[in-house]
Amino acid sequence: MADEALTRSRSWYRTPAVWVALALAVLSALPVLVARYPQMIDFPAHMARYAVMLDHGQNPWLARYYSFAWKWTGNLGVDILIRPFAAVFGLELGGRIIVALVPPLTGIGIVWIEWALRRRIGIGTFLGLSFIWSPMLLLGLVNYSLGQALALIAFAILVEMGPGGAWQRGMDWRWAMLLVAGLVVWVSHISAWAVLIVLVGGADFSRRLGEGWRRWWRAAVAPIPLFAPVIVMVLVPGTSSEMSYGPFWWIYKKSTWERAMRDSNWMLDHVSIWSMGAVIGLAILLTGVSFLLKRWRGGWWFLDGRSWFDGRLGWPGLILIALSWVVPRHISGGDLADYRLITTGVMVCAMAVDWRAPWWVLSAPVGLYAVRLATTTLSWQQDSAETAEILRALDIIPDGAKVASVVLTPREFWWFNSQEHVGGYAVWRRHALVNMNFALPHIHMLHVKEGGPGFADPSHRLLQSIRQPIRLDCIRPAYHADWLWYVGAKAPETLPDGGRIVWQGKGVWLAKLPNTGVVPDRCRRPRVPDSAAQRAIDAHLSHANDPRLESLVDPRPLHAPD
Repeated sequence: MADEALTRSRSWYRTPAVWVALALAVLSALPVLVARYPQMIDFPAHMARYAVMLDHGQNPWLARYYSFAWKWTGNLGVDILIRPFAAVFGLELGGRIIVALVPPLTGIGIVWIEWALRRRIGIGTFLGLSFIWSPMLLLGLVNYSLGQALALIAFAILVEMGPGGAWQRGMDWRWAMLLVAGLVVWVSHISAWAVLIVLVGGADFSRRLGEGWRRWWRAAVAPIPLFAPVIVMVLVPGTSSEMSYGPFWWIYKKSTWERAMRDSNWMLDHVSIWSMGAVIGLAILLTGVSFLLKRWRGGWWFLDGRSWFDGRLGWPGLILIALSWVVPRHISGGDLADYRLITTGVMVCAMAVDWRAPWWVLSAPVGLYAVRLATTTLSWQQDSAETAEILRALDIIPDGAKVASVVLTPREFWWFNSQEHVGGYAVWRRHALVNMNFALPHIHMLHVKEGGPGFADPSHRLLQSIRQPIRLDCIRPAYHADWLWYVGAKAPETLPDGGRIVWQGKGVWLAKLPNTGVVPDRCRRPRVPDSAAQRAIDAHLSHANDPRLESLVDPRPLHAPD
């Protein structure tokens, strides 16, 4: 008991391991610092929405093309933050600063949670840091990523205010913290709010396991103040409540697990997730065997009842993983709801690994984090240079233009195509009408007034095999636009009727269009590159670059053939 009291009274600022972990967390902002243009897929589309929101109808072109209807929903994290940041730093720099803050905040939450629970920094923290740059952050799900960071920090504060915590004298006010944390995290993103509920409920469930099964039900009572946002959702109806698992959901569910740590290197990403799974599985196995031997034989050697898997994080992590198999892919118009739970669940399980490992062992997870961060940083630096090349087209596109953006995303490539929404730059730099905005009725706050039906995401995405010819003659938004802005690794074979190339860069083509407003009869049917079954199977099998493809295209997706 004396040793435990000494551990609980230890100051974090006197512990070298804390400073090492915090330095690694702050270092996670490196990709944003070295890249002029953030390489999150959805980032330009979000920035386009912010531009319209902050314009308040002052620009005649934006007022003509777009409308914006604010509503309180569980998906407003950066939408709220961008207002003061844009007022001080401008839209682009303000957005970039916010994006740069999210990774360190996530890392600080990871470090703080282990310190609050164990008053030391061990292998769990260093394993968790590798999940800072998760697929969710690389996809540009900034509201969820911000919400997840806030949920981790809020959980750490709640642990500090709980039994045995550094701030346990404030336990009487813990309910108020739960109330505030629930509202703040929900406003950032509803899925992050669900993560916070599972963290609090799962941790309390683990704590009460030793009190007997008759008291387990109290774990369900612990997070009740977190449900305050339900009142807001009832009183202020927001987005659609539709849910969908999507086609071939069983193949999709399996493939998302293979992509739980997806970045830009197939081998590194697979080694990472398999290593994490092995460490987590070993920790659970040792904990179970140790518990059984302690109960049946009084322990044996190092299997004397000790735990290598902290249930206060382990149970929430396992619950999140279980929910990922049950939760639909599409909720309230949002995509990848289950994918978010996979990446967060595995991260929390990794943080639950509890082993007082020597420093030479800790160097392994630290090295994995460093390699992954370096890979992301170099990829962002290269892709940012490609974005700069693509944006040269804006020197030709006039103010107030109508632009049909088309971006080729080959299914065979493992890495994310960070240029999918690059057309969003035209919205705030040229006040243009572009077809890549998130603007679905009854779902998004941004609405498109012109451009014909379907002049929004995902009409800009050309998702097909690199082997297929690039035919742009039936891109329907192009017949309601003045310009065609095509980005891809392969030159187009056809253009919309009457279109002519006026400028070409490396991996980018700009064509002038007649804007007839009439879609040819041959293009009336929706463009479907191939069957849904084939797309699902390809998504499952596209693990690595096929060597046979290297003769068709440069290994980076935006390097066009010379």
